[in-house]
Amino acid sequence: MPAKLDFIETPIPQLIKKLAIPTSVGFLFNTMFNVVDTYFAGQISTFAQAGLAISFPVFFIILSVGMGIGTGTTALISNALGRRDEETAKIFARQALVFGFLLSVLLSVIGYLSVPYLFKFMSAEGETLTMALEYMNVVLICTVTFLLNGILNGILSSRGDTMSFRNFLVAGSILNIGLDPLLMYGAFGIPGIGISGIALATVLIQGGGVLYMGYRVRRTELFAQIEPELFVPDKKYFAEIAKQGFPASINMMTIAVGIFIITWFISRFGDAGVAAYGIATRIEQIALLPTIGLNIAALTIIGQNYGAGHINRVIETYRKSLKFGAIIMSFGMVWVFLLSHYLVGLFTTDQEVIEIGALYLQIAVIIFNAYVLMNISVAVLQGLKKPMFAIWIGLFRQVLMPVLLFSLLAEILGFELLGIWWGLVIINWTAAIISVLFTLRKLKTLSS
Repeated sequence: MPAKLDFIETPIPQLIKKLAIPTSVGFLFNTMFNVVDTYFAGQISTFAQAGLAISFPVFFIILSVGMGIGTGTTALISNALGRRDEETAKIFARQALVFGFLLSVLLSVIGYLSVPYLFKFMSAEGETLTMALEYMNVVLICTVTFLLNGILNGILSSRGDTMSFRNFLVAGSILNIGLDPLLMYGAFGIPGIGISGIALATVLIQGGGVLYMGYRVRRTELFAQIEPELFVPDKKYFAEIAKQGFPASINMMTIAVGIFIITWFISRFGDAGVAAYGIATRIEQIALLPTIGLNIAALTIIGQNYGAGHINRVIETYRKSLKFGAIIMSFGMVWVFLLSHYLVGLFTTDQEVIEIGALYLQIAVIIFNAYVLMNISVAVLQGLKKPMFAIWIGLFRQVLMPVLLFSLLAEILGFELLGIWWGLVIINWTAAIISVLFTLRKLKTLSS
């Protein structure tokens, strides 16, 4: 049975390292998973890469729901464990799995019916539209695997186990390197199915993840006994899970909506810009991985200590997480800026795409520390069971400001793609400052 960390007595820096490092390593491989998909799509055509970029926001919505419900589950179980209320923690763990399963069915149906219209709204047409639909139709069939993996990870994270998810992501990334070309080109009697093969590889790996993560959860004290009656849907617990998880999901969904909006504006200036943005954001994700680890660490540590009433440790966790994040991101800014052309060139030989993607990265590095401030602040508030701020800041930076600022800079003032890139700098730094000020005010209220 995986050991449970002592969140109340262990020094905060030590806890952050124990939780953040496995998570960051895992998400490094998860991002490499996406990088491999982008690479093999490029072997088909630039249209396939553009189709993958077009489909990413929908794919991200599915991930957002799973990760959001998982985040809410982590906060609820962490608070219960901090209060030494293991019975409530057990109930939340089971109800979250049932909630996620039922929600996944609804998402699959909605997604299948809506994606053609969404892609056309993003100006996808011809071969780009065909590729995007072929990819997403396969993914949507197995939405349940994405949601369950997010929730299973949330259960494990609540008790300090971030290594199981890391193991799944590492193994999945390695398997993907072989499965992508096998299913895309075909071999050993297996027919090649092009970009649908890339999607099928993802689905198969996610299914394996459910089996492994489910096994790890089953071995915890939260599932020492099956207790089937606790799996019967209960509207009281569903409401709590929705209240805590949906704001986190919606916050992440606003990122997908933001990508829709960005891609829509970029698409007005050609397919090369769409492909370049899709490649560059994969590279950006790798540089930002340490902040994901810090987010999970901050959420879990604060959830447990807030439940136990240790406000001083909550404040220390916030400060230390911001400090570590700023130091790490400063190094990330340097290597991405210096290697921007080379990194984009790993995915395409199209010189126009390389130039557009490299310019985006050279400007985007200015935003890296803003992401640290903003994302850790949101994680802290979720750990305090105050998730609604995530929605408002998400809508501000992903919907309201992009529509206004991109229209002004890219179209009215005529800066085109450059206006979009600099608009992102202005938007994200504004949101970061607002997030820090709001979080500090909440922490001051708790400590007074």
